[in-house]
Amino acid sequence: MSTGTPSGQNSSPRPGDGQTFSHRRALRAGMASFVGTSIEFYDFYIFATAAALVFGPLFFPDAAPITGVLYSFATYAVGFFFRPLGGVIFGHVGDRFGRQRSLVMTLVLMGVATTAVGVLPTYESVGVLAPILLIVLRALQGIAVGGEWGGAVLMSVENAPNRFKGFYGAFPQLGNPMGALLASGIFWLLTVNDSQFLYEWGWRIPFLLSAVLIAVGFWVRYTVEETPVFTSEIEQDTKEELPVKAAFLRNWKLILLGVGLIPISTGGYYMVTTFATAYGTEPAFGIGISENQMLTILSVAAFGELVSCLLIGWLSDKIGRKRAMGGGLILTAALVVPMFLTMAPENVALMYVLFTAVRIGMNFAWAPMASILAQVFPPHSRQTSLSISYSIGAAIWGGLAPVTATALYQATDTIWSAIILYFAMTAISIVCLALAPQRVDEVFEEDVLTARALREANE
Repeated sequence: MSTGTPSGQNSSPRPGDGQTFSHRRALRAGMASFVGTSIEFYDFYIFATAAALVFGPLFFPDAAPITGVLYSFATYAVGFFFRPLGGVIFGHVGDRFGRQRSLVMTLVLMGVATTAVGVLPTYESVGVLAPILLIVLRALQGIAVGGEWGGAVLMSVENAPNRFKGFYGAFPQLGNPMGALLASGIFWLLTVNDSQFLYEWGWRIPFLLSAVLIAVGFWVRYTVEETPVFTSEIEQDTKEELPVKAAFLRNWKLILLGVGLIPISTGGYYMVTTFATAYGTEPAFGIGISENQMLTILSVAAFGELVSCLLIGWLSDKIGRKRAMGGGLILTAALVVPMFLTMAPENVALMYVLFTAVRIGMNFAWAPMASILAQVFPPHSRQTSLSISYSIGAAIWGGLAPVTATALYQATDTIWSAIILYFAMTAISIVCLALAPQRVDEVFEEDVLTARALREANE
């Protein structure tokens, strides 16, 4: 039911005067989301970084250099294609039994799969079995992260009223740059002297460290409270149809909009990180940047993204979340051109500036996306619909962008083919952003009163 709010915001009336908002509770939920997503993105990104740097020769040694990169990126892409399955499984858990429970389960699954990668034998030891095991563990990672992001977003967004959703929704988004910073940072340490140690067994260290991080994340998430939206609107309603059925029967148009909303936040992101790493360091591309230098640049860029995320989330509540995201999409499309064209060992100082600027600009498309995408869907099937939408989008855009960019470069021998791919994904994002509706949950007192006043004004 429409409340007459701007940007097509909708709400469904519910009885009572609503709950009183607590910043303390919202901050606790936000921090739990941040810690968990940081660990899960760290796990996901160390695989991506290893795929760009070492998995080719370790698991596909018989392939030509660029072909080895393609195989490695294809293995990396497997995780994205298993994300929708994770979205269905853990989205159902979150919509039926609680957001908190689903988040604990995804964290444990991710930790087990990532730690197991750290003890895998390589092709030299067991032959073709090595890449097969790598693919299986990557699939488990994909299932875990497919259910992770939607639950983490709702843990933060559903603990805040409409006027603060951009800020609190940015907390789980912080996990992306923090995970990237941890991943590139640990690989940077491992390549300080040379890359030999990394290729011998040093690459295993980031994966084995995951076991310690998972223990910390488990404790944080296990103690957090359930969201007010779940306890007020979902938990007591046991007759609601299966969330996955509601998602595909009633929300399929919204899911498609969500898939089209995130090409740059997923695929574009991996183009300026994973693909850029391979493009800059792989000798077959001819750029000639050292692994350590490239990882240093990415670490600085990730730090810029990290420190700007909450500020951009706060700003998006002030200027409008859709407006902030649209501006970020246009800004990064403009910046990505000089970023790729100036990549060279003699332009390292400029690379620091441009890579950081692109990541901060991308934050305008990333930080408010959590609240925008969450509020597209109704509460009872929200985690399932949100997780399916995001994981399908991530599979299409995130999973295929690095390998597609690599294949385009191999076919055209010019980086402009990858840049044009980025432009096309930007255009899709802008169109779907303009069409995406926004709902208001009448759970907190201020949202109930606002919706009631608007309904009365429209009568």
